[in-house]
Amino acid sequence: MKKLNLAIIGQGRSGRNIHGQYLLTDDRFRIAAVVDALPERRERAAKEYGCDVYADYRELFGRTDLDFVVNSTFSHLHAPVTVDLLNHGFNVLCEKPAAKTPGQVQEMIDAAEKNGRMLAIFQQSRFAPYFEKVKEVLASGVLGRPVQISIAFNGYARRWDWQTCQDFNAGSLYNTGPHPVDQALNLLDYYEGEPTVFCKMDRANTFGDAEDYVKLILTAPDRPLIDLEISSCDAYPSYTYKIQGTRGGLSGSMTEIHWKYYSDLDAPRRELIRTPLSDANGIPCYCSESLTWTEESWSCPDPRTFSYASHRLYDTVYAHLTQGTPLPVTMKQVKQQIHVMNQCHLQNPLPPFPPQD
Repeated sequence: MKKLNLAIIGQGRSGRNIHGQYLLTDDRFRIAAVVDALPERRERAAKEYGCDVYADYRELFGRTDLDFVVNSTFSHLHAPVTVDLLNHGFNVLCEKPAAKTPGQVQEMIDAAEKNGRMLAIFQQSRFAPYFEKVKEVLASGVLGRPVQISIAFNGYARRWDWQTCQDFNAGSLYNTGPHPVDQALNLLDYYEGEPTVFCKMDRANTFGDAEDYVKLILTAPDRPLIDLEISSCDAYPSYTYKIQGTRGGLSGSMTEIHWKYYSDLDAPRRELIRTPLSDANGIPCYCSESLTWTEESWSCPDPRTFSYASHRLYDTVYAHLTQGTPLPVTMKQVKQQIHVMNQCHLQNPLPPFPPQD
């Protein structure tokens, strides 16, 4: 088995607590270098990983032993740092959000194509067990035609770190949003065009100037309506999916899913009646029938949903770099996601806080 050498830029919650923590458990990868501006983080990385450490990512330039670089810088630096790395010959796995605008994503794509390098975005929630189960139930057709898909990534929180600041390309939509928005667009499956976007955002409990409430509606021809919430104002936390279909529905969370449906073959035959309805005694009545429902459920077999999804995404990176297997999360899909989130911000311009001259 070939072992891939990599560098991680950034040792914050993402670079250390997600990538570093996972990569230490996977024998296919070796953390050969870490970059962080803070000396205490460099010292800790050298001890934890036994790797080289640098204060600036440009100190990596000239190294030829790195198979790829994980870009876990601040969100507003994802695009420019990734482009710089690609132009210096590195393969890059970039944290989400990929960028602020679809134009920036295109710059990243152009740099990857020009230099013949890998460009991947860490959209690991595409591989979350609950999402794969939702897709499986939808693909089975038992729910009929999906009419509406509701997704909630909600909780109650007051937040005061850099992820609340617009100038860091932060806020709930760019921070949490890449996970459910990627899932929503994957279910919408309208990558050949751009969906219609309606969004309402608010700044409620945050101490920064970016949004912490998002209501997003997505529609496209011959597709279900998607209703997505990302809220820090929900005192009854809910990470949930709900699907309404023509023959049934689904309701569930990240750990448990239930769905029910009926068969057209078992349902009473009905035809439209345009005259007033009456029962056997001639008394006016309402449409009423008994359907035979089939109910099923699923529980997540592995409570480590996050690490499972990370493992699955790193599987795709490893297969791509060692076997040339195409990446399932494509940059075309990522560009559509950033287009949608950019549209949300254009519809909801939030003034900076405190006011700036």
